[in-house]
Amino acid sequence: MDPAWRQRGRGRGQGRGQVTCPPGPVRSEVRGVSSETRFEEIRKCDQAAAQRLATEPCSSSSEDDDEDEDEDDGKRGKILQSALSPYTSHTGDTDVRLLEQTRHYLHDVCQSGGVTCLICIASVRRTQPVWSCVCCYCIFHITCIQKWAKDSIFLVSSVTDEDFGKKDHPWPCPKCRYEYSPHQTPTRYHCYCGKEAEPAPDPWLLPHSCGQVCGREFKPSCGHHCLLLCHPGPCPPCPQMVSVSCVCGKASRVPRRCSAKAWSCTQICRRTLPCRTHTCANTCHAGVCEACPRVSVQECVCGLRRAERPCASPEWHCDQVCGRLLSCGNHTCERVCHAGVCGGCPRAGNRSCSCGKTKSVLPCTVDVPTCGDTCGKKLDCGLHACSMRCHRGACETCRQEVEKTCRCGRYTKLLPCHKEYLCESKCNQTRTCSRHQCKRKCCAGNCPACDMSCGRMLGCRNHRCPSVCHQGSCYPCPEMVEVRCACSSTVISVPCGRERSTKPPRCRELCRKPALCHHPRLQEHRCHAGPCPPCALACRRPLPGCAHLCPTPCHDQVLVKAADRALLAGPWEKPSTPAFVQKALPCPPCLVPIPTACLGKHEVSPVPCHARGPFSCGRPCGRSLACGNHTCSLKCHHVTSETDNAKAGPECVQCEEGCSKPRPSGCPHPCALPCHHGNCPPCVLMVRQRCHCKISKLYIECVKFTTADKQSKQLLTSCRNQCPKQLRCGHRCKLQCHAGECDQSCSQRVKIKCPCKRIKKDFPCSRVKNELLTCDETCGELQKKHAEACAAEERAALEGEMRKQQAELEAFEKRQKGRRKKSRKVSEAETEEGAWHRYRLRLLVPICGFLLAVAAFYLLQLTNKAPDGENGQ
Repeated sequence: MDPAWRQRGRGRGQGRGQVTCPPGPVRSEVRGVSSETRFEEIRKCDQAAAQRLATEPCSSSSEDDDEDEDEDDGKRGKILQSALSPYTSHTGDTDVRLLEQTRHYLHDVCQSGGVTCLICIASVRRTQPVWSCVCCYCIFHITCIQKWAKDSIFLVSSVTDEDFGKKDHPWPCPKCRYEYSPHQTPTRYHCYCGKEAEPAPDPWLLPHSCGQVCGREFKPSCGHHCLLLCHPGPCPPCPQMVSVSCVCGKASRVPRRCSAKAWSCTQICRRTLPCRTHTCANTCHAGVCEACPRVSVQECVCGLRRAERPCASPEWHCDQVCGRLLSCGNHTCERVCHAGVCGGCPRAGNRSCSCGKTKSVLPCTVDVPTCGDTCGKKLDCGLHACSMRCHRGACETCRQEVEKTCRCGRYTKLLPCHKEYLCESKCNQTRTCSRHQCKRKCCAGNCPACDMSCGRMLGCRNHRCPSVCHQGSCYPCPEMVEVRCACSSTVISVPCGRERSTKPPRCRELCRKPALCHHPRLQEHRCHAGPCPPCALACRRPLPGCAHLCPTPCHDQVLVKAADRALLAGPWEKPSTPAFVQKALPCPPCLVPIPTACLGKHEVSPVPCHARGPFSCGRPCGRSLACGNHTCSLKCHHVTSETDNAKAGPECVQCEEGCSKPRPSGCPHPCALPCHHGNCPPCVLMVRQRCHCKISKLYIECVKFTTADKQSKQLLTSCRNQCPKQLRCGHRCKLQCHAGECDQSCSQRVKIKCPCKRIKKDFPCSRVKNELLTCDETCGELQKKHAEACAAEERAALEGEMRKQQAELEAFEKRQKGRRKKSRKVSEAETEEGAWHRYRLRLLVPICGFLLAVAAFYLLQLTNKAPDGENGQ
């Protein structure tokens, strides 16, 4: 079934690849035929255009086609921008990486020949079944990916003969190496969202799409689903609007996009850090606070040293030995900075000799003597025992000769026990790659994996496999190849191997042809065919007699009128030589000025060669005066002192300026002293500031205001009057002039009435929402009396109506007695037909009762309002 948007109507596109009927000749021929014939011709024309659009390969790169492609790309870009614009509004600081990736996949799949299968290096057409990876969203032919999965599983399972066909080995994606299980091998052609199998190609839909809403759950999961139509690539960020608070939970909820619902209120966190001394100074953040960045003086574990350490790691060890006396009283603790008790003396109690055969109880100050027996300890070889007498220290290496077998088990030899025997024979077994031999000396059979390069030619026929030698087919070539235009300025990137079938792009860059003059490059102009325009750059050749360059335009190829042109005998004779010839003209005389320094060494200005010499540039001297704060204001002049170009000389003026040193932060008054050294005195002038309520102007001493902290500034800028701001309840704030928001707990008295508005009480404004007055027994009696009066009025009105109806009925019967029988029958028939005359009494009674009840209720309300107005007055 077609999607809903396609059932509203169909149209005929005018895009690239569609056949359109010529407007001139066809229109004159169709005028005489019927509308059905014309409709049939247009339908066939549209079918042919759709078939061509579905089966044509990559389009040509001619100029006309390029213009059409540029126009289609612009329209397609506008469509994609309008379709994805809701995902970018109200997103805050969200990451748009997924949105750009979705736009990239949609742009490629809409372009004919824009998608390439990396396995067969061929274009993916609209009518070919495809499969896309769930991780990298790369699109492949379904037949190519099925063969790839089958070969990958076979090669992995055939590494050893023991588990061949017994284990379910995964197969990887050719691009991102994401692993799939064998039962995930694609068997049928599905659309991108997986809702429809074997989707039919439709020129009005996205290729390989079912046209339905995607409906896939967003990643990461947020409870919403994708609202785009079935599309390739990842789903864009979630565009749903949700009301969320900031990551720390202090700010109020604001509406934001679900994909960017994590936001910061930029307030200080102020949560207590694990050091339990400082608070977190970072702005609003999610998760656990960072470690405390401050330092404090802390003791080591043993308590001997104190040092400044980060608060995040209060426990630390110094590098000193403990040195405390042990329980024996003879030895000290040799452990480095530790906590707790040092323990007992390691030399106390029952000790044995070095070989462990003789035990004795000796004081900790006496060493245990050797017993004189054979040592007998196991040597490092683990086979023989030490033959020396009981000794202190480590035993020597085993030097007993034994018959040893090499690692591969082929040869034996007598060697000292501590030496390893390796023969010189090389292993001839084939490694796991099934291409190379092991060639390792004295191999024990566990041949390592092949470490040689594969080197086989890849499917692109341009590169060889850079991976380690392996079994089976190699991965597709990951390289991208550049296809250039004739001048190599415009470049497009295609998968390696497609450059043979891809036509070069249309050149839209500058011309790169070599210049015909002495310049290495011509003036910038578009790439073109034919000769380049005349060079308009400067000549820049060295002028004769000096080192300057010619500043005039290039004159190597100048059209000059021919002087030696022969005269023609008559109008019938054609000229043998051209009227203008290209000729190189000589450079003009040198007029380049020479850079010369001014008197004050401020600048180097261009001065003609003939007028070269010192001059005044007219700028201020700028040398530092004796005060150290100002500079000489005279024009550029000669200074006798040449030791330091920054200091003023006797020719410079004396400082007569006032102090211009910067004032403290917030002080707008200049220093009243003349130019001086050192710091300026404190400012004693007054500063005019607005109070917090923005009504009064306060005059504060400048020193107090600039040196006060935040709380003191708030007190200084308060006018001590009542705050003029209104609270949410409508009353005025009772506090004095203050900063920030007002306290919303209002204490003004407000009058509350019961439902019948007879009882009235006063309550504070902040308690009005929680208080509710109920009617008492007196209110109930008044309401009951009012209801009885209304009921009596209704009964009286009903009885009057009944009497009036009875009188009308009697008058009607008197009029009917004198008529003839025929007319009586007609009137009876008319009376039977009019149901209103029969049931009007039953309908009028309840209607009148309802109207009387409404009028009584309205009068009751008016009577209640009148006493309330009198009480209020």
